[in-house]
Formats: sequence, C-alpha cells, structure tokens
Amino acid sequence: MSSSRSDRGGTVTEPTDGVLRPSDHADSTPSGDGGDDITQPRLGVIGWMRWGWRQLTSMRTALVLLLLLAIAAVPGSIVPQRSADPNGVTQYFTDNPDLAPVLDKLSMFDVYTSPWFSAIYILLFISLIGCVLPRTKHHWKALRSQPPRTPARLGRLDDHRDVTVPVPEGQDAAAVAAAAVDSAAAQLKKSGYRVARYDGRGTFSVSAERGYLRETGNLVFHAALVGVLIAVGVGGGFTYTGQRVLVEGQAFANSLLDYSSFNPGRFVSGDTLTPYSMTLDKFDVNYVAPGQPGGGQAGDFVAHMTTQAPGGTPQDGEIRVNHPLDVQGDRVYLLGNGYAPTVTIRNAQGEEVFHDSVAFLPQDSNMTSLGVIKVADGMPEQLGLIGFFYPTMNVLDSGALTSTYGALEYPVLTLRVYAGDLGIDDGTPRSVYTLDPTNMTQLAGGDSGTPAIRLMPGETQDLPNGLGTITFDNAALAGASGYDGSVKRFVSLSIHRDLAGPWVLAFALLALFGLLAALFVPRRRMWVKATPRGGAVLVEYAGLARGEDPTLAAAVDQMVERHRGSLPAAAPVSDADADAAAAASAASASAASTSAGDAPSDPANGAESAPTDPSHPDTGKVD
Repeated sequence: MSSSRSDRGGTVTEPTDGVLRPSDHADSTPSGDGGDDITQPRLGVIGWMRWGWRQLTSMRTALVLLLLLAIAAVPGSIVPQRSADPNGVTQYFTDNPDLAPVLDKLSMFDVYTSPWFSAIYILLFISLIGCVLPRTKHHWKALRSQPPRTPARLGRLDDHRDVTVPVPEGQDAAAVAAAAVDSAAAQLKKSGYRVARYDGRGTFSVSAERGYLRETGNLVFHAALVGVLIAVGVGGGFTYTGQRVLVEGQAFANSLLDYSSFNPGRFVSGDTLTPYSMTLDKFDVNYVAPGQPGGGQAGDFVAHMTTQAPGGTPQDGEIRVNHPLDVQGDRVYLLGNGYAPTVTIRNAQGEEVFHDSVAFLPQDSNMTSLGVIKVADGMPEQLGLIGFFYPTMNVLDSGALTSTYGALEYPVLTLRVYAGDLGIDDGTPRSVYTLDPTNMTQLAGGDSGTPAIRLMPGETQDLPNGLGTITFDNAALAGASGYDGSVKRFVSLSIHRDLAGPWVLAFALLALFGLLAALFVPRRRMWVKATPRGGAVLVEYAGLARGEDPTLAAAVDQMVERHRGSLPAAAPVSDADADAAAAASAASASAASTSAGDAPSDPANGAESAPTDPSHPDTGKVD
C-alpha cells in the first residue's frame, strides 16, 4: 500500500469530525487583513499588447471584422458615390439640402475611401495575416510528419471492424500478418492516404491519414481574402473613372481637360492617362412600334464609335448596354442617351452669338426632355433659355404639351427666355443643366405675357424685345425623308480603368476553391492491425474522422471488402472470439508495458511502441 502524505513527512491534525488532514489545511478563507486571498498578476504594457494582438488575430475577431466590412459597404449602394455618379451626388444635395451636408461629413458620398471604411479593412487585413501565418507554419509541420501511431485498442473506436484469417498449413502466422498489413498499406496508399508502418511485439499495423487538402483549402481561403484586400487597396490607387457627354459627330481625347467629371486614384495624374481619341459617329435606337407589346419602348441602343491611338489607324467599335468598348486598357460604358437639339442664336445685328448642340435630359420614357441654353456674351444682357423638347409632340386635354413616342415623328422645341445675370461671372461653379432665374427677368413664356417660343427643325423665330433671332437647325442629311435624323442624339459615357479588377477576380476564385475544399474534403485517419492468434490472424480495421464525416463508416466497410480479397479465406469474427481477442490483446499490451519499466501501467492510454514525444503535431491519445 502506498504511503500517505503524512507518512512522507508532514504533520497531521485530527479535527473534531475525526478526519485526518494536513496541518496546513484550511477549512475556510481566513478572515481579517492578513488573509491569503489569491490575486491575479497585473499585466504590464507588453502583457496588454500581447493580449490585444491575440484578440485581434483570433478567428472570432476576423469574422466580426468581415461582417462589419459587409455592413459598412451597404451605404455605398444606397447613397450615390462621387467616384461613380457625381451628377447623382449633386442632385442629392439639391433634393436633400438638410441631410446631404450631414452625410457628407460622415463620408457617405465617398464610402470606399472614407477613414472608417479604411480602418475596418486594414484591421481585417492584419487579423487575417495574424491568423494565417501561425496556422500555415503548423500545417507545414503536419504535412512533413508521419501519420500518428496505431492506437492500442482499436475496438474502442466507433467505426471498427475485424476479420479472422486462417493461417495456411506450413506458413508462419507472423508472416501472414505482416503480408496482410503490407497489402493494406498498398491499398491505402493507392487511395491517396499517407501511410506509415508501426510494428510492435506480436502485432503488425499500418497508420494512414488523408484530407490535408481540407486545411490547405482553409488556409488558401484566408490567404485569398488577404489578396483581395491588397488588390483593392493597392490597385484602387491606379484606378480612375470619368464621365463624358458626346453628341453625334463630336470627338473625345483622353486628357483631363476633356472629361465632364473625373475621379482619379491616389496614384493617377494627367501624365499617366493613356493617349487615345474616340468619336461618336452615330447613335441608333430601335423603338417598338405602337400597338405592339411594349409599344413605344426602346428595344436596343448602339453607339457607333471610331477610336484611334497615337500613330495608329482608326478602328470602328460599338458600345451597347452592358457591353463596353475596350480602348487602350480603358473600358467605355454606355450610361445614358437623349436628344441634343442644335440651336443658333444671333443678336440684333445678325451676328452669331451661340451655336451648339445642347444635350436635353430625358424626363420620361417617351423622351420628353429638358435642357438649358446660356448666352453669356454678344447680347445687351446675358440670356438664359429653359427648353422642353418633344420628339413626338401631342397636346393634352389640359392644353399642356407632351411626347407620346420616343422617335422623331413630330419634333417640337419650346423655350422660355430670361434676361439678366446668369451668375457665372463670380467664379461660382454652375451646372450646365440648370438655370437660376433669381436675378433674371422672364421675357417669354410663363407669366411674362409673351408666348413661349415654339420651333420645329429648320424654323427660325425672333427673340423678345428685338434681341435677335433663334433657329432650330435641321441636322438631317440632304435627301432625308421626314424628320429622321433632324435632331442629333447624345450619349453619356463612363470611362473606367480598373487595374485591380483582374486581381480581385483571381483571388475571389481562389477563395471560392479554397472554401469548397475546406467544406467538402473529409479529413480522416485509418488503421489496419494484424495480430497472430495461434493458427489464425486477427485483422482489425478502424477509422477516425477529424470533424464531421458521415461517410467514414462506409469508407471503413469499403476498405474491409477490398482488403479481404487479398487475404486467405477470411471469416468475420464472432462476438466470443472478438472478446477473447480483445482480452488477449490487452494482456499482451499489459505485459509489454510492464516490461518497459517506465511505460504507463494502463495500456488503454497509450499506443503501440508509442514514443515519448508524439511524432505528429496533431496526435492525441486515441483508445
């Protein structure tokens, strides 16, 4: 009998309850200031830094940051962004004068370049790196190590099978057992397992493991997310987006001065723009005829372009909705279109003071369009004209004009005339699509007492107060019938260069493949052990899943069936034989452990010939 603690040299006391306890035993917490309360050690600066780093690099924190990043990106799809829709931002300020300044201070119009959005993805970037690097090191060691040793008692595993193989006459049972394990090792290796032989005293076994692709996929997934963040962060600096309105016949050169609006990345300047030019030759729109399903709606849009690089030959191209045109690495998208009536204004002396094709913005599906004409010079006073264009004009019962069809069937242009200060001389930026009549006098239309000017293509009328004349030019080619082509069309183009796009796509696909591998590749271990038992050999099979693996039992059964074909007339072991074999195996393991001297006294807690240091970083004792 082992000696008690008091036998080894301590004193004991005998309390009133008659139970022997050491002299230093305390039945309760001492009272008073002299108590020995346990206090936690204080963390210094280094300790707090380590704690913060562990919190930041935990998988839980990475998931929370990923969720925050997704939530933070939501305002970018609700509120117009300056980088993609600057005109929409301007309109938002007009429609929401009280809310827009507040949102602007919160960087809601520049979500993806805001400090708070950048802080989230930088923290996510650091967290992912802190998660991936240690796990990659651990996984690399696991890949280079041998499969774990065979457990001493395979029968304790849930997925366990065994068969009894008779030893043919004249053959050694140990040789039959070794041959059975060799055959099993070959089959497992052929099935993609990494195998290792572990033979002990009187037993032969093979340990096999596969499914490392699962952890590899997990690491690839997280590394790909880091790649996406790097591609977005670095590639975004070389990205730019610009908008340009082109009227039929107009050309565009890829320079900062030729853009209507331009949003460059932090590394983009005028010198980095690729030189090229493009011209809008013609814009075709096919409308569904009235009376048919979808009548009056546009069926197809095609912008016919001519592009040219310096020193190159002109190239023809087309831009359709969702089918951009690639020009020297830039992608040109079709955003919108409309009519651009050509107007000529002359002063009282007959001098031409204005001649241009003015883009009128569509207001409805029938292309009722609104536009503004500003004449800053050449007149006694600055002129402003607010016009409505009707491709197919009709009069409502109320007397108001409207368009009933988007094509040019009966085009009419009406104009209200204002004279005064346009507000452009003080240097304040003004939109070309709006007119502020606050400091102007209305000369025609509305309550002025003078009817609004009404023109059809090719017609000319006098301006009020003898200021001159205005002409609605007919842009149709000679010999054209009807009004087809009498009014030019315009297109709104978005010119975009995104060097990060291909990299983001590549890393996203890599993350997808890694995630699929991490979810659907099972990681499992298989063992086959053969033990000679007199004139027979007991062959045991067992499997263990690293995580959820509903197909493990079927895999063990398949292994048994395939392996039995290479064994001498094998028969399943009966319950009595299995119990006897298990008892014999336990006795053998007990004898081996007893003779080892320093080995554990319980063979159920060790593996066959288990080393002091595990040979596999993931190995735990499996009984």
